[in-house]
Amino acid sequence: MALIKTLDLHPAFEPKHAKPDPDRLIEGDPAFKTWAQDASKEGKVLTGIWEATPGLTHSIKGERFEFCTILEGLVEITEKNGETYTYKAGDSFVMKPGFVGTWRTIETVRKIYVVVD
Repeated sequence: MALIKTLDLHPAFEPKHAKPDPDRLIEGDPAFKTWAQDASKEGKVLTGIWEATPGLTHSIKGERFEFCTILEGLVEITEKNGETYTYKAGDSFVMKPGFVGTWRTIETVRKIYVVVD
């Protein structure tokens, strides 16, 4: 078994389509696509590509770490304390356990994600 996984930035397989849960939606009508590409046996580490159309949602990480690299688009993430961060293509960041705030997709965004429970 290979211990390296190359992520396909433009996968040919059909993504999982989703909408935000009604209690998470604040504004707009965002749609999500997820191309899950790898997971640990216990499901504690998940990797893949995620895409969202414009809108504003509540973002709550719970006990998860999430590393992201923005491939396309523009997002604005605001912490509960009001501090706001803007990320565009080429930017990377980590959302730590306990993060509570909002995620505004300004321009359709595509990102690499690595989620660790």
